[in-house]
Amino acid sequence: MNSAKKSAFVAVIGRPSVGKSTLVNRLCGAKVAIVSPVPQTTRNAIRGIVTRPEGQLVFVDTPGRHDSERKLNRHLLEVSDRAIQEAEIMLYIMDASRPIGLEEEAIAERVIPFADRTIAAINKSDIGTADCDGYREFLHRRLPQIPEAGCFTISALKKEGLDPLLAGLFARAGEGPPFYPEEYYTDQNLSFRIAEIIREKALNRLYEELPHALYVEVADTELRDNETRLWVRAFIITERESQKGMIVGKGGGMIKAIRLAAQKELNQIFDWKVELDLRVKSSRDWRHNDKLLKKLFDL
Repeated sequence: MNSAKKSAFVAVIGRPSVGKSTLVNRLCGAKVAIVSPVPQTTRNAIRGIVTRPEGQLVFVDTPGRHDSERKLNRHLLEVSDRAIQEAEIMLYIMDASRPIGLEEEAIAERVIPFADRTIAAINKSDIGTADCDGYREFLHRRLPQIPEAGCFTISALKKEGLDPLLAGLFARAGEGPPFYPEEYYTDQNLSFRIAEIIREKALNRLYEELPHALYVEVADTELRDNETRLWVRAFIITERESQKGMIVGKGGGMIKAIRLAAQKELNQIFDWKVELDLRVKSSRDWRHNDKLLKKLFDL
């Protein structure tokens, strides 16, 4: 019996809101990527690490691919393209509850050059409107290089079909040592993780008013009380002075709710007791600032 360990980087791609981040979180068994109703919530290549007796897979959750000439979207596509080029395996996620349409056709076209190293997963099979057979036919027509055995039907939300999917990914991975220590489930740094949790809580409360008009900057972190308490000062940054009031809310109610929700989750993630000092400021037209976008997306 071959006992050699497997390892690979796996780029997770698909349309916005197909469940990529939910799937990565489920596979890793911990909160790696934030989740919200806002399409393209994921802005960076988020790494989630799965270590099993077979070896180690590093999942790179990429922004949902959506064609647009806006600067923010162009940067999101650059993040996705870089992850695809660097990964040994592609995991192509589809949402079986939505019609296929032109956007799915465009994603499939992007996958074609990498089809020989692609695993497909048809997600949201638990939803009544799911057309899993239709998506299998679509794959057979557009990406015949992906064999039937390389296509899995899953529900990330209900954790259905994930073990066979992982087995298929490990089968495709090459032999090699692990990239990270066994106890790691992500390699995100402290400030990034804090900023993402705050952004998630803000998006989930403000997505109808400010879906993409904000980002979060962690300005300072400090361990206090014999390193038992983590103090954090962070800013929710929006594009317009007039938008600050929406985030603050009546009597400061909205920003308090965001702060408390973020603080609660951060206390669950970290070993320290987290104390969050959260404020709001504006940065005019930040989504059109190439220098800032490059910094935010680490390009």
